[in-house]
Amino acid sequence: MASSKSSPPGFVFSILIIISFFNFVTCNNQHILSSCNFDAIYQLGDSIADTGNDVQDNPSSKFARLPYGETFKKATGRCSDGLLMIDYIGIPFLDPYLNKDGLFDYGLNFAFAGATAMSAEDLAKWNVSFVPTSISLSRQLDWMFSYFNTTCRGNKDCFKKNGKALFMVGEIGGNDYNYAFWQGKTIEEVKTMVPEVVETIKQATKRVIGYGATRLVVPGNFPIGCFPVNLTKYQTNDSTAYDELHCLKELNNFSIYHNYLLQQAIAELKEEHPDETVVYGDYYNAFLWLLSKADLLGFDPISLQKACCGIGGDYNYGLSSWCGDPKVPVCENPNERLSWDGVHLTQRAYELMATWLVRDIYPKLQCEYIVSYSSAV
Repeated sequence: MASSKSSPPGFVFSILIIISFFNFVTCNNQHILSSCNFDAIYQLGDSIADTGNDVQDNPSSKFARLPYGETFKKATGRCSDGLLMIDYIGIPFLDPYLNKDGLFDYGLNFAFAGATAMSAEDLAKWNVSFVPTSISLSRQLDWMFSYFNTTCRGNKDCFKKNGKALFMVGEIGGNDYNYAFWQGKTIEEVKTMVPEVVETIKQATKRVIGYGATRLVVPGNFPIGCFPVNLTKYQTNDSTAYDELHCLKELNNFSIYHNYLLQQAIAELKEEHPDETVVYGDYYNAFLWLLSKADLLGFDPISLQKACCGIGGDYNYGLSSWCGDPKVPVCENPNERLSWDGVHLTQRAYELMATWLVRDIYPKLQCEYIVSYSSAV
C-alpha cells in the first residue's frame, strides 16, 4: 500500500515536465541569441565571470585547484564547481585576457576574481582599506583598450566591428560593498558609497561605447541577503529580519537600492547614447526566481541555502574555514545545490540563471530589428 505522504502522480509529472523543459531550454541559449549575429563577447567583471585571469596572475590561488572545477573535471580558475553564466550565453568559452596562449577569435574575458568597481585609491577615501586585489574596473578597461589598440592599430574601421559584439559590463561593484561590510561598516555606512560605485560603472560603460560598442548588458547585484556567507555573518534570532524565502531583508533592500540607482544610470546612458542599446541584466530577480522554484528544478529543498563546499553552522559555511581548505568537505552532488562555496553558485545554478537572463534580455537587445536592418542594406 502506498504511503499517504507520497506525492500525487499529477504533481510528480508536473515537476518532471518543468525540469525537462529547463533542461531543454538551457541547451538553446545559443539558438535564441543567434539572430543577434554576435561575432564576439567581451566580459568585464569579478569572480562571477572570471574564467581564469586571477589564476593566471596568481597560480597558487585556491581557484586553481580542485574542488573548484570538479564538475567540469578541471580547475580552470572559475569560482564554481564548473561553468559560469557567461559560459552559457551562447558563444564558445571566453579565454581570459591574461592567458597569452588563449584563443580570442570569439571575444575575450577581462573579469578578475575579487575585482572592484572603484579603484583601491578611491575606496581608501571611504576608509575601505582591505582590498585584496589591485584589479579594478578601470584596470580591466585599460586591458580591453590595450587589446583593441593592438589588434586595430588605430584603424577606426576596425573599431566598427565592435558594433557586432556583445559587451557585458559586470556584474561589478559587489566587492566594493563586501570589503566594506567585512571591515565592520554598517549597512547605512556602506549605502553612502552606492552612488559613487554606480557612477563608476556608468562612466566605464561610456568608455566601452567610445570603443564602438553598440549592444551592452550592465548587470545588477544579487539578493545578497540570500547567500550563506551573509546568512552566517548576520544570523539573528529575530524572525522579522527574514523574508518568506529566509533571506535577510535589510541586505536585500541594500541590493535593491544599488540596482535602482544602476537602472537610473542606464536610463541616462540611453538618453545620452540613443543609437546604442544598453540593457539592464537583472541578476536579482533571476536568482530569486531560481530560489523560489528550486525544489521544482531538481535542487535539494532542505539545502537551498547551504554551501555545497563548506563546513559549519546552519548554512554549511564557516567564517574561518573556506572551500579549498584541506579539511573542508564537498557535498555529494553539486547539481542539487544552489550555493557552491557560500559566496558563488554551482554550475547548475549558473546555467539556469543564464537561461532566465537570456530570455529576459533578448527582446531588449532588439536583435530581430538589427538583423532585418542589416539584411536590408
